[in-house]
Amino acid sequence: MKNEFTRRRFLTAVSVGSIGAIVAQAIPSFGKPISTKADKLAILGGSPVRTKDWPKWPSMIVDDKMLESITNTTKSGIWSRIQSPSGTVVTFEKEYAKLMGTKYCVGTGSGTQALATCVEAMGIGPGDEVITSPYTDFGTISAILTSRALPVLADLDRASFQLDPADVAKKINKNTKAIIPVHMMGMPCDMQSIMALAKKHNLRVIEDACQANFARYQGKQLGTIGEVGCFSFQASKQISCGEGGAIIGSDEALMDRCYTVQNHGTDRKGSNVTIGPKYRMNEFEGAILLGQLPGAKERFNLRNENAKYLASKLKGFKGLVPQKQYAGTESGGYYHYAMSYHKEHFKNADRSKFLKAIGAEGVKLSPYIAKGLHGEPWVEHILGLPEYKEMYTAARLQQYRQELKCPNCDAVVNEEMVILSGVNSLLGTKQDMDDVINAIMKVYDNRDKLAAI
Repeated sequence: MKNEFTRRRFLTAVSVGSIGAIVAQAIPSFGKPISTKADKLAILGGSPVRTKDWPKWPSMIVDDKMLESITNTTKSGIWSRIQSPSGTVVTFEKEYAKLMGTKYCVGTGSGTQALATCVEAMGIGPGDEVITSPYTDFGTISAILTSRALPVLADLDRASFQLDPADVAKKINKNTKAIIPVHMMGMPCDMQSIMALAKKHNLRVIEDACQANFARYQGKQLGTIGEVGCFSFQASKQISCGEGGAIIGSDEALMDRCYTVQNHGTDRKGSNVTIGPKYRMNEFEGAILLGQLPGAKERFNLRNENAKYLASKLKGFKGLVPQKQYAGTESGGYYHYAMSYHKEHFKNADRSKFLKAIGAEGVKLSPYIAKGLHGEPWVEHILGLPEYKEMYTAARLQQYRQELKCPNCDAVVNEEMVILSGVNSLLGTKQDMDDVINAIMKVYDNRDKLAAI
């Protein structure tokens, strides 16, 4: 394994074209990673591996087609979806459903709104519980709270950063109505196990696939495995319009309810039939999305190609381990390329020192979510609300507080998680990917210097 790892590092040096690096890395080292300690860390006064800027997102995808789409919408005077049965939002919904291999799509103003719409459309509300991840954007939690249900947080699988089905199983009780698995970084959860739990306990499944456009698992598009799937088109996402979201599904009746909820409770016939906010996507968002859909799949494929390349270079390296993929994973959204940092292989240097060192080399790696949601102030806020005290027994709320322990999530957040922005960086060239690997290895080879940072 170590000899193969050394061979790949030699090939990386060849691809970058640095003769000095080739010579340094070609010398055998009895199966150990080759040292390049002569290359002084940039943060300590050496030359950085990379000085070139990374592509800027989303400005890098703005082209004449997108601008034309926005201009045409502006001139048309049709700025709301309710003004036209064939406007940009309706057109986008049809095109996106087709791309995702599902029957129906309902556009919303954000991914959070998409999730909240599904919770309400499924009749989940006061007294009900929904199990989800502590490692996600707060929008996932907010979507449950909007309907005054109780978000129950299960711990992570530490290597995949996804919900651990074994811990989910422990959290199911008679009040549990649904599971919201979150496909973190756009990579599939262990959906086989989650769907088995849902079937056993008669639970609804809403996929939070906000980071997972086009990703596939066991022959299916993420978002089509549960009853509905929710996506985000926020400015940082792989398909972007500033703010925006979508729900996909093939159950016509459920999707009609989703449409009605997001349309302030008004159905397609114009009858005001239920409770609902106004979560409609507007025509300008639809125009921006339509302007970039033609290249979206090509960008998705390039991210996957570069992600596989990085994984091949890191194979066998124990210092940074790529995000675990479950059996049946065919592709990922790669919102970020995520790795676990293991400091014991970097002379026990804290993650922050590693990140400072590699940042100085011109490769920006970072942590992701700063704190697990089980430790945020919203918990005590809702537990103190009169409505939650009325809807749930004192014993249940006390148990809830006591069970909000997610040690795996804490380790991921505080010590291990390292990401390379996937949405833009993974659209680079192979030489860009080699810069990432060479920067990692330069820091590794100088790991005994990290304490001085």
